[in-house]
Amino acid sequence: MKEKILIVEDEFIVANDLKIMLVKAGYQITGIASSVVQARKLIESKRPDWVLLDIMLKGDLTGIDLAWELREMQLPFLYISANTNQSTLEAVKETHPYGFMVKPFRERDLVVMLDIAKYRFDEEKGAFTSIAPTVPDTEIEGIIGNSALLKDVIEKIKIVAPAQTSVLILGESGTGKERVAHAIHDLSAHKSNAIVVVNCAALPQSLVESELFGHEKGAFTGANTLRIGKFEQAHNGTIFLDEIGELPLDSQVKLLRVLQEKEIQRLGGSSTVKVNVRVVAATNRSLEKEVAEGRFRLDLYYRLNVFPIQLPPLKERKEDIEALAYYFLAKYAASSRKNVTGINPFALTQLMHYDWPGNIRELEHLIERNVLLTRSNEIEKFDLPTNTVNPLQENSATLKSMEEMEKEHIMAALQKCGGKVSGPGGAAELLKMQPQTLFSKMKKLGIKQGYE
Repeated sequence: MKEKILIVEDEFIVANDLKIMLVKAGYQITGIASSVVQARKLIESKRPDWVLLDIMLKGDLTGIDLAWELREMQLPFLYISANTNQSTLEAVKETHPYGFMVKPFRERDLVVMLDIAKYRFDEEKGAFTSIAPTVPDTEIEGIIGNSALLKDVIEKIKIVAPAQTSVLILGESGTGKERVAHAIHDLSAHKSNAIVVVNCAALPQSLVESELFGHEKGAFTGANTLRIGKFEQAHNGTIFLDEIGELPLDSQVKLLRVLQEKEIQRLGGSSTVKVNVRVVAATNRSLEKEVAEGRFRLDLYYRLNVFPIQLPPLKERKEDIEALAYYFLAKYAASSRKNVTGINPFALTQLMHYDWPGNIRELEHLIERNVLLTRSNEIEKFDLPTNTVNPLQENSATLKSMEEMEKEHIMAALQKCGGKVSGPGGAAELLKMQPQTLFSKMKKLGIKQGYE
């Protein structure tokens, strides 16, 4: 018999449906409470293992009030509510729940969310690390450095890689999210199978479903052949969904269904195809903010955020800069067949005193460029920007948001390129990104296109 669960829900029909679903799934129900006062009594007398908690309850106290008490008791809980406005979500976040389900939902959704919640709770208490298969204590290819922040990331990679759980990689652009995704795959039991990389920001909205799930011949105009989607290509392997926050809402619904059902249906098809895929997602956005503003589904957020890994920006791990610089130096000296073997102490000092807004990617491009330009066997100095963007607005202590800074950066690039987006000399080339990705970001940020 599975854990004992207390249901705290003031709508009898909803509470009874929950009870039926949970009993069917093998859980014990210790009772149903419609108020915080009733819940306190049942917790004291029945000693449940978990609490399913609605937010709006009978009486003066809410589920959020009870959540703080549950935290004090170290009694794990997850919310089940239809209330997802921003102020509520901010209050919910402060209580650190192990899950949040949005009404209405299906039985399968409930069982999956409980499994995720239990997994997160076990991991927090250290139970997961003790039962997880161990990964040999070796270096991970392509992840360079010895800073405490990086060691913490590496430890998390080694813990989660042997499992099948979803992973959400968080961090600024250029911090190495794709490298971490590859490391997780390479240390998994499915390393001999494919890892399929999908840049969600580069998918045209009209083709998202076709790209991810495939389509049958004749599904739409121009569908002249059968197309196997990314999820089928990643069967028995890993799919890396980069920039997951860029997916439109209707595509998020379909993705959530695939994650829960472990099956896809090709566009224009009538049958389903089972897929066994490990999902690793990444974003440089705050998905919690995206949820609060209605751009990202809360249930999908909790489904992906089972095991988050936060990557630090390069400016917070400057002790790794020298090792990274020499790693890229060796890489590009070999590929360009140049005898460049060192970096002058003055040049290293320059690297250490720069803020690296573009993170590791900016450092890599800088080293690659200077390996090609240097005429000796040592890089003597770097041509680094002297005026970096100051996130503090003039005459104000208010920090600019990442969106504001990104918009300003793109607009500056467009201005420098005369409004040209794609092609030689275009802003996409200057910003070192795919034109479709830049078009997508421009649309999201409300930047008007002056020229093709």
